[in-house]
Amino acid sequence: MKLIYSEYIKRRIALRSIEYELPKKIFKESKDKYIDIETGHFIAVSNAELYKRNRDVMVAYDIEKDCNILLTIHPLKKSQKENRTKNGRWRKI
Repeated sequence: MKLIYSEYIKRRIALRSIEYELPKKIFKESKDKYIDIETGHFIAVSNAELYKRNRDVMVAYDIEKDCNILLTIHPLKKSQKENRTKNGRWRKI
């Protein structure tokens, strides 16, 4: 399946000084994948080095026909993943 970066994620990568390949790496290597009930987007979470620290980083994406479109990327706060799964916003897939 083809992998496409949205214009928005390209801007976020530049704005946040994130390595260009990091979203693709998180998407491909993530063992934690969810659906966000609020937005309808899929979420991939993986631990990655970002800003000289290891932290959980999420990539939101959509699946359309024969491609995955990466929408945005951002680091998660310490309990953010746990809170979103506990309150049901993120459901494991």
